[in-house]
Amino acid sequence: MKKNILFLTMATIIAIVIGCNNNSQNKKDEAIKAFNIDYNWGPGGAHGFAKPGLWAAANPETLMKWYEDLGCNVVHSFGVSCNGYAWYKNGIIPEQPGLKYDFLTEMVKIGHKKNMKVFGYFCVGANNKWEEDHPDLCYRMNGQQIPFTAQYIDYLSSSIEDAIKKTGMDGIMLDWFYNPGGGRDPLPPLRWLPCEQVMYQELMNQPFPGKDKIIPEIELDFRRKAIDRVWKQIRKIAKKTKPDCIIWLTAYDINSKEIAGSNMLKEIDWLMNEAGDISRTKFMRGLVGSKTKLITCLANWNKQDPAEIVPAAIKANVGLYGFTKPIVGALMPPIDMYLSQPVSDFSGDAKNIAILARAYKGLLFDYVKK
Repeated sequence: MKKNILFLTMATIIAIVIGCNNNSQNKKDEAIKAFNIDYNWGPGGAHGFAKPGLWAAANPETLMKWYEDLGCNVVHSFGVSCNGYAWYKNGIIPEQPGLKYDFLTEMVKIGHKKNMKVFGYFCVGANNKWEEDHPDLCYRMNGQQIPFTAQYIDYLSSSIEDAIKKTGMDGIMLDWFYNPGGGRDPLPPLRWLPCEQVMYQELMNQPFPGKDKIIPEIELDFRRKAIDRVWKQIRKIAKKTKPDCIIWLTAYDINSKEIAGSNMLKEIDWLMNEAGDISRTKFMRGLVGSKTKLITCLANWNKQDPAEIVPAAIKANVGLYGFTKPIVGALMPPIDMYLSQPVSDFSGDAKNIAILARAYKGLLFDYVKK
């Protein structure tokens, strides 16, 4: 009985806080209520990424209606997927094979009519097409693979610039922003490919001394400088192309030595704790600039309890985000399904959606649509 009372109390807090936010905040300061049906993943591609064109028939109008029904004011869509193909037409990056609609461009148009911000996703550290086209500039390993060479930085920043110009999106979401093998500590040794040896001379202002001379302190300095160089160019290009472009960074290990104390964390517009836990989300406040907005993440894989995370995030003025693989074609079941049953009927990603739908709409957790 006590547990149920606590549950309803948390739900009441959500309704009160969201109601206050909606009434007292202008649109610019509105709490972030975001979601993504994730087209990065699926069979047929390298490293578990979706094969090019797998979700190419996705309908932007149907998808945006689902996000609207959920109560989103922010939608994470795709500029270029991890498979290396773009989600808009007539760009400098080849589009997803068989792309039926000018997908991201149409999502932005629909979103702006509905007062929803639309972001284009870019995976900084992995891109299957780049890896296939430039095997000499990449690691051949599962997952994270790309050293941040000057050639790759030019490719990445050019694709971001092009996507902003062609689609009019509100911002970019940057994922996997780390060197090969990074993302969380402890960091494994770099392989020091020939391209990384060139990077060493560019970043450290001295010739590469040989693998046997690289101690952990030198390697960490190199990693941090490599990340700083990418960040500076991305930020410069994005803000020059669209001065109010919002740059959103997601990071699993926000404490990683690769990025701790970096200019990126101090200058980023939105920072998300992908691990989703309350302690790391709180810790982020001491890492970022005064204008940075914080977000936390709900997904089945990070094993966070939405009944705990959602009220805590709202109370702390932290934005909310969830994502999941599609399970009904390129979509998820209708939002009415999640609202027509008690939250206790769901588990995993479905429970996350059921609770986020109620939170985004300012409803109690025990609300059931008749």
